Amino acid sequence: MEAMATRSLRRRLLEFHLQASHHLQLRPIVKYTSLSFFLDRFMPSLQRGSFTEKMQGGNCKSWLLEHLRESNLQLFVLISIWISSKIHDSQSLSVRSLKALSDKIISDQHFTSRDFSDAEFIFLEVIGYDIGTSKIVFLHLEDLFIQLRGLSKLGEIIEMDTCMEIMDLLYEEDTSSLFLTSFDSLAASILVSAYLISVPKQLWEFPLLPWVKFITLHEEQDIMRFVGCILSHVLKAEEIRHQN
Repeated sequence: MEAMATRSLRRRLLEFHLQASHHLQLRPIVKYTSLSFFLDRFMPSLQRGSFTEKMQGGNCKSWLLEHLRESNLQLFVLISIWISSKIHDSQSLSVRSLKALSDKIISDQHFTSRDFSDAEFIFLEVIGYDIGTSKIVFLHLEDLFIQLRGLSKLGEIIEMDTCMEIMDLLYEEDTSSLFLTSFDSLAASILVSAYLISVPKQLWEFPLLPWVKFITLHEEQDIMRFVGCILSHVLKAEEIRHQN
């Protein structure tokens, strides 16, 4: 299990998720819900070993968990996308489409349709059937984004793509602990960060911090603490990009 916790493996699995999301043309809500299911719920449960008793009890006994190759984890990434699609899409992704994608982008292992069904059951067992979406950061971010655009013309300067790039960066930098703390204050902090990045300083007229404090009921200093963390990662990523 130690290998699973490496940053390099986590980064590769994130890249695999982003690749699969692109191939499947996922809507943002499907993408970020599945990311939360996999990186914030499934992987931590595996690393804690909280699934061990279930395996011993026979509920999760499967070669998919007993021999945890990277290809098996890639299958579970696709399962997280499948579950998220079932929740958010009126016509969810089919096993056939997911299997076709796995045959295309998972090179080390061939998975059958039965493997997908088994993996879905295992995935749900490992996360304790915790597929609630009320704490998905993207949902709260999207709601704040829409409200801001309705209140101020400055909101039109901010692009949702900028907010999503920040979210991708936070996952890439292994800061998913932020996603498990206070989802609504993190959503507000991402929006504030996008505002600071996108809106010229001379146009900082809208009282954004008091507004998000009123909406989220979180103190300004708590939000700015998140903003400081986010912007430090953004600057670090910019420096690396310029060096390359």
